[in-house]
Amino acid sequence: MTTPDTQRPRAGSRILRTALRRNVGAMAWGTVLMGMYQAAETAFPIALGLIVEHTMQDRSLGALAVSIGALAVIITTVSLSWRFGMRILQKANTTEAHRWRVQVAACGLQPVARDVDLKSGEVLTIATEDADQTADIIEVVPLLISSLVAVLVAAVALGLADIRLGLLVIAGTVAILSILAVMSKRIGASTREQQARVARAGAKVADLITGLRPLHGFGGNHAAFLSYRKVSTEAKHQAITVARVNGAYAGTALALNAVLAAAVTLTAGWLAFGGVITIGELVMAVGLAQFIMEPLKMFSEMPKYVMIARASAERMSLVLSAPPVTAPGPERPAVGGDLVVDCVRYGSLHELKFEVPAGEFVAIAVYQPRAAADLASVLAVNVPPHAYEGTVRVGGQAIGDLSVEAVREHLLVNPYDAEIFAGTLRTNIDPSGTSRTVPEAVEASMLTDVVALHREGLDYGVRDRGANLSGGQRQRLSLARALAADTEMLVLHDPTTAVDAVTEQLIARNVAKLRRGRTTVVITSSPALLDAADRVLVLDDGVITAQDTHRNLLATDEDYCLAVAR
Repeated sequence: MTTPDTQRPRAGSRILRTALRRNVGAMAWGTVLMGMYQAAETAFPIALGLIVEHTMQDRSLGALAVSIGALAVIITTVSLSWRFGMRILQKANTTEAHRWRVQVAACGLQPVARDVDLKSGEVLTIATEDADQTADIIEVVPLLISSLVAVLVAAVALGLADIRLGLLVIAGTVAILSILAVMSKRIGASTREQQARVARAGAKVADLITGLRPLHGFGGNHAAFLSYRKVSTEAKHQAITVARVNGAYAGTALALNAVLAAAVTLTAGWLAFGGVITIGELVMAVGLAQFIMEPLKMFSEMPKYVMIARASAERMSLVLSAPPVTAPGPERPAVGGDLVVDCVRYGSLHELKFEVPAGEFVAIAVYQPRAAADLASVLAVNVPPHAYEGTVRVGGQAIGDLSVEAVREHLLVNPYDAEIFAGTLRTNIDPSGTSRTVPEAVEASMLTDVVALHREGLDYGVRDRGANLSGGQRQRLSLARALAADTEMLVLHDPTTAVDAVTEQLIARNVAKLRRGRTTVVITSSPALLDAADRVLVLDDGVITAQDTHRNLLATDEDYCLAVAR
């Protein structure tokens, strides 16, 4: 049996191979141009050596002019090849990072959740930092090849002067890369741990922002801060560890490169002193020894970036390779059908059974808040059908046989804590821009006063999570969005808990009027909504214990009266 630890590297490598395959053309052109850049850079000290060797001997103005022209060509090649090569590679890098960000975001937004043990804050980190670092492989490979070109050109040029100089460069390069390859593995392991801890800290921030108001309400903000400081400190310590490893790597690489350059310089000087090479060849060797440090530095840094890219790709594979929580069916519900909950057992629900005929407005009075949340989760398909006993049928079809997209087109469940997004009132009410009932939804949800309060009307800007709206305004905005969707079946979970009693009465009447003839279920303890419903179901201890109109239940059921009377 294959363990997860052996599966993830393969998944990460597959992501890197995909990124490389999709950018073969850009990488090929980038490699050619960057190779020209490195070759021209290498040619500069070679040209200086030749100038010293021939021009100074001939002492000819023509030879000097040709030499100056050759240097101008080399400098122009260096400038243009670098500019256009990096432009091609960075464009490909940015485009590839965008592709992975979109893909990770698409996985997070799919109707069927993926079976991955990550919080939204961690997924956000993966979709940003890890996507960027994975795409860096697009630049790393061409730069690695071009640096190799520079080293080989330098080795060949020095070898033509004296074979010992060429062999020294090749042997030194192999030794440097062997040492640094071992060190890069430590960087990869440390980077993976750092990315995981930073992601956990990001997830903690997202959780704290979501619950900031309740935390202030009961004085839990200090404890929450201490909790965040703990995970943040862990991330900081790991970042320091990674910085130390990177520093040791960079210092070792620089020292080894300097040692090689010094060895080439001293060897060339010794050979020139012995008359084995000429003065021009000595100038070339000294120039190449100075120049070769830069491509060697770049060449020696590439294994580190490869390990970082691989670590990021492995983290992305946690999201992209995760299987869906459930496999949705291919069927679609029949139009105008009933909503049937048949003997469902899940969480606090015990053999729950009820039916809502098409076009009926039903309210469910739930005595235990946990049962309300469990029922809303089951109907919203947030709980896969195999995770509970019993059956939920929509339009005559079991939810497990329906595609999730089809269920949500037919049956919309609006949670009590629905998110408000940065944008405008209009884009929050009608995100797709296709609803024909926005004015009616605004009026039914009593959001008209919010619209009238601002001269921009529905185009009034809304901050992230509705930070510039009150609790009641956010709740009414969420209700307006649910009503504007105009689905055949609508389930509302506590849609009026943050509004005053007068507004609640108006909303109840408006919702009943707007939804007349379409199936509507409201999970609530609001007397106004219970009174507006055609029928009230009493959910107590996980089962339906009574059903009647609100007023009949008030007159005959003492427990119901105590539970809902305000």
